[in-house]
Amino acid sequence: MIRLSVITPVFNRAGWIAQCINNVIDQKCDDAEHVIVDGGSTDGTVDVIRAYAARHPHIVWVSEKDRGQSDAMNKGIAMARGVVIGFLNVDDYYEPGVLCRVLELFEHRPEPALLVGNCNVWNSQGALQSVFRPGKLDITNMLLGPAVSPHPPNPSAYFYHKSLHDKIGLYDVDDHFAMDLDFMLRAVQSAYVSHVDETWGNFRMLEDTKTVQDFQSGGNDDRQRQIFDIYRSRLNYRQLLIYGLKRIYYGNSGIRRVADVLLKRRLDMVV
Repeated sequence: MIRLSVITPVFNRAGWIAQCINNVIDQKCDDAEHVIVDGGSTDGTVDVIRAYAARHPHIVWVSEKDRGQSDAMNKGIAMARGVVIGFLNVDDYYEPGVLCRVLELFEHRPEPALLVGNCNVWNSQGALQSVFRPGKLDITNMLLGPAVSPHPPNPSAYFYHKSLHDKIGLYDVDDHFAMDLDFMLRAVQSAYVSHVDETWGNFRMLEDTKTVQDFQSGGNDDRQRQIFDIYRSRLNYRQLLIYGLKRIYYGNSGIRRVADVLLKRRLDMVV
């Protein structure tokens, strides 16, 4: 019986795909499958996937051209047979025993649930850079920004009911960088969210990945501000009040931010 689906989107990462597959195999979780969505790699990645899949029936895979990572993630969701899903990027990995532990915790959770564990963040030299322990994962806290409530940096440390997508939709196929942040801002408003104080995931900040290159260019900060502005504009009046009070508490100009949003809404209604 497939109860959990680990989804890995990949494109031209022949040097990493074997360790990713072995990390899931080493979990020894009989109720899990590994869904690998390849974007039409030409560097030997597909040969590695095919060889492992021939020996391990829990591996389900496809290789075809796609529109980017978000598109591949959505394909993986459609292929997944598990009630619970998680994403494991090809160069990241789980701590031992995580998958069975996650299934144990989901056993009596209301649906849809989102469980977030802790995540080790490693730099490109292989040194531990930080350990992410999530704060309060609700919309008004998250919109205060990473200094107050950072969003989980990597999906290797969180899992959720597949049915959550029935409520919040899939990943935006036109978003190639901030899909995790956008997902989390939607998810915390619709899921039963819990933090589990256990280290589940490992996130490698590798120099040749688009994530690190985006951080270095400053694009990540600009994109995050734009997304936060969008979600602030969608807050209801009660959420706006709570958000404004929290900004004051944490030393920011919350009153002006809330007033700007309310004024814009008023003008929109008049027009």
